[in-house]
Amino acid sequence: MLLQRILTAVVAAALILLVLFAFPPPAAKAVIAAIILAAAWEWAKFLSLSGVAARLTYVAAIGTLLTVVTWLIPSPDAAAVILKIGLLWWCAALIWAFFYPTPIVRPVGWVCGALVLVPAYIALVSLYSLRPTVLLFALVIIWAADIGAYFAGKRFGRIKLAPRISPGKTWEGVIGGLVAVVLVLIAVRLYWIDVDVAVLIPFCLAVATLSVVGDLTVSMFKRSAGLKDSGRVFPGHGGVLDRIDSVTAAAPLFALGIGWVGLV
Repeated sequence: MLLQRILTAVVAAALILLVLFAFPPPAAKAVIAAIILAAAWEWAKFLSLSGVAARLTYVAAIGTLLTVVTWLIPSPDAAAVILKIGLLWWCAALIWAFFYPTPIVRPVGWVCGALVLVPAYIALVSLYSLRPTVLLFALVIIWAADIGAYFAGKRFGRIKLAPRISPGKTWEGVIGGLVAVVLVLIAVRLYWIDVDVAVLIPFCLAVATLSVVGDLTVSMFKRSAGLKDSGRVFPGHGGVLDRIDSVTAAAPLFALGIGWVGLV
C-alpha cells in the first residue's frame, strides 16, 4: 500500500509540474477547473445524489458558479471577497467539527460544497496567475504538512485528533506535519525565496494548520455519507477530493496572505 501511494504521488506530482510549467495558461486554468468539477462530482455523492443525472446537475451548478467567478477574478477586490468568504467558511467548519456527529441536510450540503470548491478555484487560479512558482510553493507547503503528518502519525501516533470524524488522525501526526513544513521552509529560504523567516514560518504554519481543517471537514462529510473514500481515481489515495481536501482549505488563506508576507 505504501509503495502504491508513493508511486501514485510521484506520477501526480509530475503531471502537476507538467501542467504548471509546460501548458499554456488557458490550458492550465482549464485543468484547474476540471479538477474542481471532478471534486464536485464526488461531493454530490456526499449528498445522496446517487443518480448520474442528479450528480451532473450538481456539477453543472458548481460549473456555473466557476464561470461567474472567472469573470470576477480580474478584479482583486471581488476575488478577495470570495476568498474571505471561503476563509470564514473554514473557520465555521472547524467549529462544526467540534459538534460532530450532526445531521447534514441536503440543501446545507449543496451550499457547503460550493463554499469548499469555489473559493479554492479562485485561490488556485489567482496564485497561478501571479506565477506558476507561487502556486507550486503553496502546494509544496500543503504537501509537506500532509506527508509529515502521515509518517509521523504512523510512527508516533497515540493521541487521537478527532476520533469521531477520522480515527486515524493523531495530534502527533499534526505536529509531525508542522515540523515537516518548517524543514521545507528552511530549505526554501536557503535556496529559493529571500523572505524574513520570522514572517514566513508563522504564515506557512497557519496555512498548514488550516489544511488539516480541510482534511477533517471532507472526512466529516464522507463519514456522514458512510463513505471511506470520495472516489477511486488515485490508487492508494482515493478520489480527487481525498487529494485536494487540504488544498481547498489552505489555498484561500495562502492567496489572501501572500502579499502580507512579502512573497509577491
